[in-house]
Amino acid sequence: MQSGTRTALVIGITGSIGRELAGALLRRGWQVRALHRDPSAAMTGLPNSVQWFKGDAMQSGDVVAAARGAELIVHAANPPNYRNWRGLALPMLDNTIAAARIGNARILLPATIYNFGANSAPVLKENSPQIPTTRKGQVRVEMELQLQKASLYGVRSVVVRAGDFFGPGAGNSWLTRGMIRAGGRVRTVYNPGPSEVGHSWAYLPDLAETMVRLIECPSSLSAYEVFHFRGHWLERGVEMAQSVCRASAISDRRIKPFPWWAVKLAAPFVNALHEMLEMRYLWQIPLQLDNSKLRALIGAEAHTPLEDALAATLDRSRVRRPRTIRGESSAAA
Repeated sequence: MQSGTRTALVIGITGSIGRELAGALLRRGWQVRALHRDPSAAMTGLPNSVQWFKGDAMQSGDVVAAARGAELIVHAANPPNYRNWRGLALPMLDNTIAAARIGNARILLPATIYNFGANSAPVLKENSPQIPTTRKGQVRVEMELQLQKASLYGVRSVVVRAGDFFGPGAGNSWLTRGMIRAGGRVRTVYNPGPSEVGHSWAYLPDLAETMVRLIECPSSLSAYEVFHFRGHWLERGVEMAQSVCRASAISDRRIKPFPWWAVKLAAPFVNALHEMLEMRYLWQIPLQLDNSKLRALIGAEAHTPLEDALAATLDRSRVRRPRTIRGESSAAA
């Protein structure tokens, strides 16, 4: 592919997955546009080659103007701080659909496993029953239905579902916001679920690379496609906490149960904690994403070894790690 021959609009480029997708697209020769209400503030830390459009994803005209001539629209926008999810997420996607229909662009939607509720089967296929048990899960189901309905009148889209995000710059990650304290030395690692319950993780650089490979796949895709990204499936959920301890050169004895009791007490007063509590079931049951369909189309998904992925994540989170282990007392000092 020659540089500059394909154009993508990234909505939500300042979020963790939007930023990673922009980088992956640029590396593979795409021109990348971004829509933001305040481009001068948003462009910090992003490549200079990104073309900025001033506008609001809640305004259909702004999205249509920014998407004009684009082959791909990455819809990575999420309501900030989990507020007014239904009132913002659904209209924003409607505007992206309108722009894609006018410009004959394909939509790429980074999706989650929220649509699968607490009674789901342990191994999830793309067509597994979606019976959400949370408000965000219901909205996620509705978003996918919006795209599926839009395909009936010619709007093309690709949905990629993945587990919990982690990676460099993943600001809202369970890893750096819940399991460890970002910005300082790792002293304690909190494990959010039972040790033996498996958990799905998605390393953002791998997820972004895999998504772009899907979009570029020469095989024809139908108007509406859903894929599952396996990422790092840890059969024993505690493996992530143990790996963080190794990467941080501290003893496994520093792994503690996550203080859900404290979240429950504060949830009525802090919206983010209320939302966190609502999604607790994801740590209580195993939900593994079957990526057979994805592998059949593009081969093996991008996959960074967990140790390397954690090293990059912890380094970008400015977590200071001791160079050697001198026993429990010094490691925890």
